[in-house]
Amino acid sequence: MSDIIQLLPDNIANQIAAGEVIQRPASAVKELLENAVDAGATEIRLIVNDAGKALIQVIDNGRGMSEADARMAFERHATSKIRNIDDLFHIRTMGFRGEALASIAAVAQVELKTKRAEDPVGTFVEMENSAVVRQEPVACANGSSIAMKNLFFNVPARRNFLKGNAAEMRHIIDEFIRVALSFPSVFFSLTSNGQEVFHLDPGSLKQRVVQILGSGQNARLVSVQENTDYLNIYGFVGKPESAKKTRGDQYFFVNNRFIRSPYLNHAVMNAYQEMIAQDSFPLYVLFIDMDPAQLDINVHPTKQEIKFEDEKIVYAFVQAAVKHALAQFSITPTLDFNLDPSIQRLDAVSKPVTEENKASVASSSLYQAFTQKNQAHFIEPDNKSNLKHWREFYEKPPGDEPQSPGADTGSEAKIPLHVQAVALEWQQDTKPVQIHQSYIIAATNRGFILVNQQAAHERVLYERYVAAGQGKAIASQRSLFPATLELSAADAALLDELMVDLGTLGYLIEPFGKNSFVIQGTPADVEQGNEKNAIESLLEQFKHFSNDMKFSKREKLTRSLARQHAIKTGRPLTEKEIRVLLDELFQCMLPNITPGGKPTYIEFKKDYLEKLFGG
Repeated sequence: MSDIIQLLPDNIANQIAAGEVIQRPASAVKELLENAVDAGATEIRLIVNDAGKALIQVIDNGRGMSEADARMAFERHATSKIRNIDDLFHIRTMGFRGEALASIAAVAQVELKTKRAEDPVGTFVEMENSAVVRQEPVACANGSSIAMKNLFFNVPARRNFLKGNAAEMRHIIDEFIRVALSFPSVFFSLTSNGQEVFHLDPGSLKQRVVQILGSGQNARLVSVQENTDYLNIYGFVGKPESAKKTRGDQYFFVNNRFIRSPYLNHAVMNAYQEMIAQDSFPLYVLFIDMDPAQLDINVHPTKQEIKFEDEKIVYAFVQAAVKHALAQFSITPTLDFNLDPSIQRLDAVSKPVTEENKASVASSSLYQAFTQKNQAHFIEPDNKSNLKHWREFYEKPPGDEPQSPGADTGSEAKIPLHVQAVALEWQQDTKPVQIHQSYIIAATNRGFILVNQQAAHERVLYERYVAAGQGKAIASQRSLFPATLELSAADAALLDELMVDLGTLGYLIEPFGKNSFVIQGTPADVEQGNEKNAIESLLEQFKHFSNDMKFSKREKLTRSLARQHAIKTGRPLTEKEIRVLLDELFQCMLPNITPGGKPTYIEFKKDYLEKLFGG
């Protein structure tokens, strides 16, 4: 038998590598911007056409390359940053693997112009399908200009998997923002289809944060600055009142590299404990500087996931730094030991720590939580507390308990069929009653129900919007005085993406220049005069749902609108409004749960009530 194992041709091997590094236009944007930063550029311009599918060009004034380097840069694993194995553990640059340009050249048509300050002329290199098409001298400015055209032109299947232009543009803006935040002393601009989206002049970190996140955040930022021998933490966090329903404005950087870390995010959330609602997320832009030998950045192709040598120490430092910052600005209560000199005379302060003291501390659960691996936020359960009688009170007696749906299913397709078959009617000849301006008590043919008015209205609106998406369009009322809406670049790209779907749901919105829109009309049942806040809140709600990838864009938008437009708890309702709400609720296909699976009402049956009173 002949041998069957053979080496892959270079062009196929490069395309496979490109699949890890270049997943969409935004991936190429990230790699090219980071290369420009590594080249020492002080001005970096990003130009995209057709959301990066037709053109991605990065122009910088960095060091440039020699003729030989310009050609070598496109070889796999060709890098100027690694000379020996030790260098891999002391990485300070953004790129280092030598994969980016080789991957880009494997899936796009690439043109590079580059020139060093000491060279009389520059070098032009044209690549296609990993092969050099042309190389020649060229007159150009110092620095580099690299343009990649027709992304995935030779991999049509990959191109077909790209999203629409608005969605891909949002990803490009996200990557641009992350690099621009990392290097506030560098000028950055982003131009899309000939229109400048960002123009970021060099300045301080706070100026860059405000430039990107909006001038409205200026008064909401709290400075964080903690220096230790192990690591330094600096940046900004938002005041508790600026917390949103989405994670959108949350950025962690380690040695100026953007990272994703649910673990460190948990540390920040713990610092805000009891200061913000549980379903809210604070703004933060935090930088950690530490010895590269203490972390491994080579654990993921995009380098957005890293490993710390001792993650529990980093966790504790991040949490303490944020808590300290909030306390310094009188946002959280703090103790000032300078106020009482007698504290300095206490035994715990004035006497040395004995071995007996050390042993006592080391045996405590708190000490062990911060010294055992992965235990920085572990809380030891208290087995001594006896809550048995409370548990028994809330445990469901078979057949007698209030009828309440279960936990959030995440998808209506998973709801058991018997839930949908509940034969329940509310007695329309009785008077329903609102209590606490949040709940409705209504008599039924089997007892009575306690309705959560916000959850019930969310279910009603959800089914109405689903029907609209299936052809039953919602009526729109035109505004007498159309409102103009100014958004951040990222939110403007998101609204562009949602414009068509919003139209079927009753919103009439038109573009109006750079990052601006005019709201010409809203759904007929939406209160007039608050259109701008409604759209802004809708975008926040949509981004909140966007963390769950199993939903389609239409499903996320439908759920967002239902959540946003539902009458809120605390709003008084007239008897007529209550009756309309109950009528519409019981006309729904699934009246007893919200789109997210939470109960809209709890049923109390007659026999259960009789047993409660000893019947």
